[in-house]
Amino acid sequence: MASAIDSLPDDVETLKALLIAARDERDCAKAELHQARAAADDALAREKTLALLIEKLKFQIAKLRHEQYGQSAERHALIEQLELELAEAEETAAESETTAELAAARQKTVVVCAFQRKKPARRPLPEHLLRERVVEPAPTSCPCCGGTNLHKIGEDVTETLEAVPRQWKVIQHVREKFSCRACEKITEAPAPSHPIRRGRAGPNLLAMILNGKYGLHLPLDRQSKAFAHEGIELDVSTLADWVGACAATLAPLTEVIKAHVFAAERIHADDTTVKVLAKGKCRTGRFWDYVRDDRPFGGKAAPAVAFFYSPNREGCHPQSHLAGYQGLMQADAYAGFSALYEPSRKPGPITEQACWAHARRAHVDLARLQKSPIAIEVIKRIDVLFAIEHEINGKPPEHRRAVRQERSGPLVAELESYMRETYAKLSPKGDPAKAIAYSLNRWPALTRFLDDGRLCMTNNAAERQIRAVAVGRHNWTFAGSDEGGRRAAAMFTLVGTCKLNGVDPQAWLAHVLAHLPDHPALRIAELLPWNFKPPPLAAAA
Repeated sequence: MASAIDSLPDDVETLKALLIAARDERDCAKAELHQARAAADDALAREKTLALLIEKLKFQIAKLRHEQYGQSAERHALIEQLELELAEAEETAAESETTAELAAARQKTVVVCAFQRKKPARRPLPEHLLRERVVEPAPTSCPCCGGTNLHKIGEDVTETLEAVPRQWKVIQHVREKFSCRACEKITEAPAPSHPIRRGRAGPNLLAMILNGKYGLHLPLDRQSKAFAHEGIELDVSTLADWVGACAATLAPLTEVIKAHVFAAERIHADDTTVKVLAKGKCRTGRFWDYVRDDRPFGGKAAPAVAFFYSPNREGCHPQSHLAGYQGLMQADAYAGFSALYEPSRKPGPITEQACWAHARRAHVDLARLQKSPIAIEVIKRIDVLFAIEHEINGKPPEHRRAVRQERSGPLVAELESYMRETYAKLSPKGDPAKAIAYSLNRWPALTRFLDDGRLCMTNNAAERQIRAVAVGRHNWTFAGSDEGGRRAAAMFTLVGTCKLNGVDPQAWLAHVLAHLPDHPALRIAELLPWNFKPPPLAAAA
């Protein structure tokens, strides 16, 4: 201290100048500290707000997911919207936290306790993945005493998930030629079969292209650009040729799946629009799907879906699709199905089960937008019926029928009385009356599930499958032609059936394309998706 004082000048003016400079430096440091603290406080407030928003969204999503009643389109849309908002909030929170950490590392003089948001729990990485050990260099001496006599007592392992870029390779099938020393005849092994005749694409590549187009809804031009970025030039025309050839090769499997669907006791039916390229402007075609899913009533048959394409929505198309079918069908109120329910139909009438989800949907907007007490009451009563259905899902038909007769039957009777009494008091032209009339006009078809345990209350099984088309058309916009629509329907049949059976479409397509050319036609059922046994994941890794 004495040396520091001795080093000060004796001149008063110089001392004053040093004092003023020191005071200015102190004031500047205080201002910087105040600014840093204010910024930290703002970041803290933003992080707290984001954390509260994240927790609120998680609660809302959990509440919707654990709701006891049946699924519906509006609930799915709300969940997807909330999950998107949650992901955006978590990304923003992580970005803010990382920015604050980097700022703190650069400015070590200002220490501010940042708000610690609750991070999501880390799940263990899958066991079947290949592990690559990277051993960090071990210390050569003790950092405490400098000793070199070190021995290993254990290790800490930190795992990070990494992706290896897709690898391309050329497989050369070599057939050696041999000449006979006795007769000079030349012989060689027979040429191997290919998924498509004279094709240069292997089954895994073809499966990737097909699943990309019809499973992931990636148009061929996007796939071609992605391949080009990886150094593989494959023109769209080449990919299109391969897709068409594969569709023809896989056609027998498509027909077998359709026959399996229409052999069911009960099916679901639905349709949706698709734009079709035409001269001048696009026209509107139609995709139809028919779903066999016996799991709700404990059936053992494999679920499957059959897709069809038509250039319009005339009733002759579903009548043609179902020409040989006779049984139960769950569908919406499309007038083109009416001829299928006629008693004089050959080989026999199809029994209709209307969809309660459609009936409920007619009241949703009235309840949500107009706060209609009538609509709210109807929805509340229908949701109680859905809750009972949730309890008996997967039970045998006899059990389902008994529970419905005992519990659902009285509730349905009360709902009918309420709707008829309410409808008599309303103007027929009003929206509440129209919503009620939709159900009352179809009451026999709506209530048929009470007497048959095989039936479901909704047609959601068909709507879930047709959603793939609705999602895909946002990417590929339109079908190139009627033939392209029919080809897409065939491929949707294969991909959709794989998904219904929990099978990876790409793995199944690769397996089928590799084995189908040499597979006996009489044993084609062995190649169907529900008979496919993928290799163990550990072995594949």
